Amino acid sequence: MDVDTRVLRYFAAVAEEGSLTGAAKRLFVSQPALTKQIRRLEDDLGVRLFTRSRSGMALTEAGGELASRVSVLLDGWDEAVEATGRAARVLRLGFLDAGAVGAVAEVIAEFRHAQPKWRVELRQFDWSDPSAGLARGVVDAAVVRLPFPRQESFAVRELFTEERGVLLPARHALANSERVEFRTLWDEPFVAATAETGAWREHWLAAEERNGHPVRVGAVATRPDEWLGAVAGGCVALAPASVARFYSHPDVVFRPVRGVTPSQVGLARSRRRTHEAMLNELLQAITRRLSRR
Repeated sequence: MDVDTRVLRYFAAVAEEGSLTGAAKRLFVSQPALTKQIRRLEDDLGVRLFTRSRSGMALTEAGGELASRVSVLLDGWDEAVEATGRAARVLRLGFLDAGAVGAVAEVIAEFRHAQPKWRVELRQFDWSDPSAGLARGVVDAAVVRLPFPRQESFAVRELFTEERGVLLPARHALANSERVEFRTLWDEPFVAATAETGAWREHWLAAEERNGHPVRVGAVATRPDEWLGAVAGGCVALAPASVARFYSHPDVVFRPVRGVTPSQVGLARSRRRTHEAMLNELLQAITRRLSRR
């Protein structure tokens, strides 16, 4: 039988975390979707892999046998993918938003000129994966906004800091203000990322800067068009200052906000040494360019 390696990664995460909730947060997937994949794997194998209870997910004897072997299997697959990438000379760089990557496209063009045998692929990810593909191992490095879940699992270098502001409906009473006090927005309905993004979602709701005032979530969005549409429909949202340059909507305005910490942009990579020499060359060039902002 054939098994999708993604499903095996899901199984390994549940086995290591001991719960669907913890594994879902780690993988940036919804708990129902994760449950469905685990059941699919059990159906394919014809065995129960976990005993489910209120306290979590415990491996059955069969599940323990698979867990003891799956890391070796996945490591072997990763090594095969890396070897294929080296042969193809491809570097994969993830990112979330245009404001964070800035002049990266220029750096890539220079790198391609200096290293014509190598190809760099820029891959954009939506806000359901704040690691921009790193957590799933589908990129070699990523330009990310900090903090993001399981950040400590990766090598991260801070690049620059960017002020956060607020997106408001154009008809909002504060839309013509030069600067908005964050406390005046506490009772507004906010656009939020999905719950699986954990600390990243909390950061963009400024949950720790509300003096205990509860967050009111008015909409959940994973892409810029959803985000802007929700604001046009009556919600508000914190956003990096660069959003005003890269994204627009006729019924949405951006205003500076006082009372929230800025956004930090970082360059993250796996601690595994993949394409090390070429990747280091590219990342050093990106660091030099973005750090000068």
